[in-house]
Amino acid sequence: MAKVKLSDDESLYYEVHGKGPHLMLVSGLGGMASFWAPHVQALAKRFTVVLHDHRGTGQSSHSLIRYSVEQMADDVIQLMDRLDIARAHFIGHSTGGAIGQTLALDHPARMDRMVLSATWTVADAYFRRLFEVRSANLRTGGPEAYVRTNSLYMCPPIWIRDNMDAIETNEAKMLAAFPPPEVVLSRIEALMRFDRKAELGKVKSPVLISAARDDIVTPAYYSEELAKLIPGAELSMLPFGGHFYPIVMAEAFRQSAVEFLTRAS
Repeated sequence: MAKVKLSDDESLYYEVHGKGPHLMLVSGLGGMASFWAPHVQALAKRFTVVLHDHRGTGQSSHSLIRYSVEQMADDVIQLMDRLDIARAHFIGHSTGGAIGQTLALDHPARMDRMVLSATWTVADAYFRRLFEVRSANLRTGGPEAYVRTNSLYMCPPIWIRDNMDAIETNEAKMLAAFPPPEVVLSRIEALMRFDRKAELGKVKSPVLISAARDDIVTPAYYSEELAKLIPGAELSMLPFGGHFYPIVMAEAFRQSAVEFLTRAS
């Protein structure tokens, strides 16, 4: 719908939908606002929904910089500033959840209730191996191999079997908008450096940790750890849905998130 200029003159694509308390929707490593398409219409009935393409993805600038989760979080704050949003609810999926942790710690006055979905707080041996393989796949096989194998990581096998047309349509859209591989690799390296684990006891926002038990990208034990480390955090664990459970189990995910976000403090 529109773009804002960032402090370094790069641009961020964003959309605003609905009316009500502000709700920032922040997607994962793929970074595109379109991840939230199954939810925008329903959420816009209750919230002013703000979503964006991360820098380095989609219609935002494909900046050749050294990416970091802190830089991604700063881009969110700049977007909020440009839109005169003093404080907002937040739903962040995967990398978006890492961004949410950073915002809760570095900009606590700007964050209200937060849903951290299918995320982690520090790369362990499993996480590093997974992303080493994904990075190697991009380097050797190129964007098409990277995008096609991503579906196998993100969704349960039975869901892939029954939704191949939708998956192939989405893969075509991802390839059409694919940034330079060095941008994606730099964004992956940012995930490897991310570590706010020692600080999570300082989070003041009410937090819901949401995940699916069969996720192989951010396994359930990551969410269980976050729920223990963040004071007062609640844990909602679906039995099925994989890493992309907000799409596979859209209604269940949205119902849980809305119940939490609209609950009286």
